[in-house]
Amino acid sequence: MNLKRTLWIAGIIFWVGLRPTARAEAIDNDQCLACHSDNTLTSTNTQGAVVSLFVDSAKFQSSVHRTNTCVSCHEDVTSKHPDDMVKLKEPVCAGCHGQEFKDYGASIHGMSHAMGASGAANCWDCHGKHDMMSAKDPASPVYKLNLPLTCAKCHSSPGLNKEYQMKNPQVAAQYTDSIHGQALLKMGLIVAPSCDDCHGVHNIRRTVDRDSPVNHANVAKTCGKCHLGIEKIYDQSVHGKLLAKGDSRGPVCTNCHSAHEIGSPEENNFKALSDERCGKCHADRLAHYRDTYHGKAMALGQPNVASRVAACYDCHGYHDVLPPENPSSHLSKQNILTTCRQCHPSATAKFTQYKPHADAGDAVHYRILHLVFMAMTGLLIGTLAFFGTHTIIWIVRAVWLYLNDTKTFREAKIKTEKDDVWFTRFTPFERFLHFMVVSSFLLLVITGMPLKFYYTDWAKVIFAIIGGPETARTLHRFGAVITFFYFGLHVAALIGKAWKGRRLLRNPQTGKLDIRRAGGVLFGPDSMLPTKKDWQDFVAHNKWFFGRGEKPQFDRWTYWEKFDYFAVFWGVAIIGASGLIMWFPEFFTRFLPGWLINVALIIHSDEALLAAGFIFSIHFFNTHFRIEKFPMDTSIFSGRVSKTEMLHDRKRWYDRLVSEGRLDNFRVKDEWEQWKRIARSFGYFFFGLGLLLLGLIIYAMLKRLLS
Repeated sequence: MNLKRTLWIAGIIFWVGLRPTARAEAIDNDQCLACHSDNTLTSTNTQGAVVSLFVDSAKFQSSVHRTNTCVSCHEDVTSKHPDDMVKLKEPVCAGCHGQEFKDYGASIHGMSHAMGASGAANCWDCHGKHDMMSAKDPASPVYKLNLPLTCAKCHSSPGLNKEYQMKNPQVAAQYTDSIHGQALLKMGLIVAPSCDDCHGVHNIRRTVDRDSPVNHANVAKTCGKCHLGIEKIYDQSVHGKLLAKGDSRGPVCTNCHSAHEIGSPEENNFKALSDERCGKCHADRLAHYRDTYHGKAMALGQPNVASRVAACYDCHGYHDVLPPENPSSHLSKQNILTTCRQCHPSATAKFTQYKPHADAGDAVHYRILHLVFMAMTGLLIGTLAFFGTHTIIWIVRAVWLYLNDTKTFREAKIKTEKDDVWFTRFTPFERFLHFMVVSSFLLLVITGMPLKFYYTDWAKVIFAIIGGPETARTLHRFGAVITFFYFGLHVAALIGKAWKGRRLLRNPQTGKLDIRRAGGVLFGPDSMLPTKKDWQDFVAHNKWFFGRGEKPQFDRWTYWEKFDYFAVFWGVAIIGASGLIMWFPEFFTRFLPGWLINVALIIHSDEALLAAGFIFSIHFFNTHFRIEKFPMDTSIFSGRVSKTEMLHDRKRWYDRLVSEGRLDNFRVKDEWEQWKRIARSFGYFFFGLGLLLLGLIIYAMLKRLLS
């Protein structure tokens, strides 16, 4: 009985399943196409827009649904259509694609649509309508090569992006320009990921959804589908282990490579971008990395040009970042020298003591650097404050005198410039040296100061004009070579002068050496060494500033000129030595600790700032910007000074030359003689330039041989 009943029920179910519905019997496809094959058939939707109701029967017959009836999708159509139909419902796909429809319902598209977002993607927005093809058909809009363009219809639409406040409105363009998009769309590499490889197909979810393949916790696994080997390396890294613990701070692929703008690591701008991406989590480390030449050059590098300096990953690794105490780390004691030698092939163990993230403001962890920083800061502030005050007081005094007797000031200036008696103040050789000082100093400032203030817009503009850090570095070193060259010439000239003047150390009566005469030679009026008289002149000059005494008359050299002179000696020694350490760090760290490079950077940077600040403010005022000299004192270029000016500023020198009977030795005899002096200056210059170029050629050859 039970068996008969079971068979009877099964028969009924089978008969019902085979029996066509009344609707299918009533409406076949030909009945629908009788009207919908008209390409002029339209309707107006609820928004007032005209919608085409045309169905291309040829495309429908080629589609995957060619065996389906129209009413199998449009279930609400009856034999009374279209008389009683104001608006048809959306087609139903769930009857045949149940699982896909279920996945779609839980996706961001389906949920948005359910909440009334009519612009959210529906099945036919991606797959097409009556011309729907298999996803494996190259003509299908969801075929792998076509999918990015299909998704872009919505995700690059300004209207939809604005209406639904999409997070990444440029996502389509970014993907197209990425290494994935280039590989897929331009090169046709079908193995390259398309949108669905990362986001899913029908179950696309928001990134905050834990089940989303692009959720922060799942990104590594998603990327690992293609980059399996890299995923394994990443899992063992400090970042991967942090993520495995459930710590959201653990960076994943998209934190470093971005989500849709993924570029090749070989691209020129990847290096600069990588530093900034690391800095999002390691802001303090990035800030102190920026204090090094590596960081500054990277920040000032030209767009899309890879700077030849170390980025974060050059030292820490790529996907295998590990703490330094891990033996496998690139920065472990066992591996750090090998890591450094990637860029510095002749580096030694002491070189690795360099601190790439040193904080000079941290007195606890970097005590020596902190002490050097405080000392240089004190020197900088103290020097500029002292001489700045001196200059300001002088300006006030000069302006007061000018306003009280403008006529006398102007007459004296005119007489100074049109005097008919001139004396030689600087020899052609001295003028040549000064020309080299000026040219090298300006070159060093132009190429060096932007590095110190790398974060400013003007620094970026200067480096853009120069041609980037590579060109600036070459020019800076060229300026350094000029500096060493003129310094060497001057020292050689001093030695030669001392050798010629050795007779002054002999007693004129006995002809024997008299060491007691050395003081008179070294601290004589023609010497640049400071004397007691300079201190007296300084005091008298300051009294004059406040109207408490007469203006002092100076000898050949004033106290501020002597300070300028020895400031050059100090600067060349300090800036030059520290610069050489940074220029040749591998050589110096063969016998010096690596952290000395950090010390050299602080000294070099602060001393250079002191030199530039002093020259452009205090020295320029003392020499050129005083009212009686403005706009320029040309004596250093012409080599001569008028008698009027000599009597006004250096009467002691004039009187001394008269008393010694040497005044005619300094008198400019005629203009022709002056022109010969100028020509001789240029001769010295070109001779020196030739020697300099020869030195550079020899240096380049030696460097190539040694490397």
